Amino acid sequence: MRKKLQNSKRIVIKIGTSSLMTTNGKVNYQQFDRLAYVLSTLNKAGKEIVLVSSGAMGVGMDKLNISKRPVSIPGQQAISAIGQCEMMNLYSRFFSHYNQTVGQILLTRDIIEFPESLKNVTNTFDALLEMAIIPVVNENDTVAVEELDHQTKFGDNDQLSAIVANIVGADMLIMLSDIDGFYDKNPTTNPDATLYHTISDVTEDVMAKAGGEGSAFGTGGMITKLKAARYLLQHNREMVLAKAEDLTIIFDILEGYEIGTYFTAKPDIIKEAE
Repeated sequence: MRKKLQNSKRIVIKIGTSSLMTTNGKVNYQQFDRLAYVLSTLNKAGKEIVLVSSGAMGVGMDKLNISKRPVSIPGQQAISAIGQCEMMNLYSRFFSHYNQTVGQILLTRDIIEFPESLKNVTNTFDALLEMAIIPVVNENDTVAVEELDHQTKFGDNDQLSAIVANIVGADMLIMLSDIDGFYDKNPTTNPDATLYHTISDVTEDVMAKAGGEGSAFGTGGMITKLKAARYLLQHNREMVLAKAEDLTIIFDILEGYEIGTYFTAKPDIIKEAE
């Protein structure tokens, strides 16, 4: 049992595109409903919840009934603009079934690079959480670019969720994916793969065991999740990587059950950091 997780008060939940879409590229409405139910229940139990959600591109493609991601950057940003609007409409609709209000926060990386901007977005998070409103966070894909010294992209929502967890001072990041946790090798091709239950240091050896990118709709892979975990460990924060198939798993994670891979600093590291 990971009993200390029961005391988590402020929690960031990250869900990937593949967990919100069906295998044939359609919106998985059941997943949106389950997620709204679980997070609303936690919020009403006194937890402070922040949701970092991928999916704008996938939802946009479904809305326009197209199966291939546009090649051009403007084309991708246009699809994201459509998808972001539709995705928030879905979240607003499903969360309202459980009498829960949500608010949207779109970020670009340059916001956190400037102290005044960082202060403003931190205040926004705090104000929403104080009102028991769940912020729904995504990268502002319609304007985010990487150009010379003007870098506005986070790169992927795994990195974004880790940065958000640090900004809001979260006790825990729960990263939901299409895999049970981190294995010593790819479990889909290696039946003897072993799940790591706890990792205290994301070393180069650990990184070397990560695979490539995930589904056709997402942009992340195990490497980006490990980078997010390493960032959080460096900032004395914690993360659980678990499968999103049954979203009620979030309840069990916060009860302290050994689910997925738990990234937590060693006790002596925590002591030194304090």
